[in-house]
Amino acid sequence: MFKILKKIGKTLITESKNRGIYFTILMNVSHLMGVLRGLFYKFLYFRNLKASIFSLQTNSRIEIFNKNSRVNIGKFVFIRKNASIRLDFNGVLNIGDNVFINDNCNINCINKISIGRNTKIAPNVSINDHDHNYKKVDDQHLIKGEVKIGANVWIGSNVVILRDSIIGDNAVIAAGSVVKGNVPSNTLFLNKRESHFVNFNSTGKLRGIL
Repeated sequence: MFKILKKIGKTLITESKNRGIYFTILMNVSHLMGVLRGLFYKFLYFRNLKASIFSLQTNSRIEIFNKNSRVNIGKFVFIRKNASIRLDFNGVLNIGDNVFINDNCNINCINKISIGRNTKIAPNVSINDHDHNYKKVDDQHLIKGEVKIGANVWIGSNVVILRDSIIGDNAVIAAGSVVKGNVPSNTLFLNKRESHFVNFNSTGKLRGIL
């Protein structure tokens, strides 16, 4: 606990020098409210959620719908606004130290999802370890899988990560990508795109449609 308080003190001093005392106070009031929200969820799901100090900002929520579900959150995890974390069945979600999750992210876990330490997740990212069984290959409503995201990974805006995906350490996932399968460590992953342009004249009529 002393180490944590020492780190908080150093951070406050540095931020005051860079931002100014007034704005540092405003920012940290917001952080404090997020920490209190995190404590509320620790109390609400005291049997299912294990965590150190973490921040859960306005309108973000953790929903656990099964006594067998588990969430493990490391130190100094920061979850911004409007994020949704939902667990059901035997889902286990592990979030490492210093993970940052930006606005409007969705994490849906019914089996296993792990996010390594120091990973940064941009806005509007969706992570799912299951699919709906639309082919009805058996009696199960959902098809379970696993998602493993390594340490020090950067995930860009609007990325969708599907079940049975493994992302190695230090990887970068380009904005707008859909990930399914293995992404090696120390690589940039992006979905290939082609741009097409359709010309039209001043009257609005299309010319040279591709």
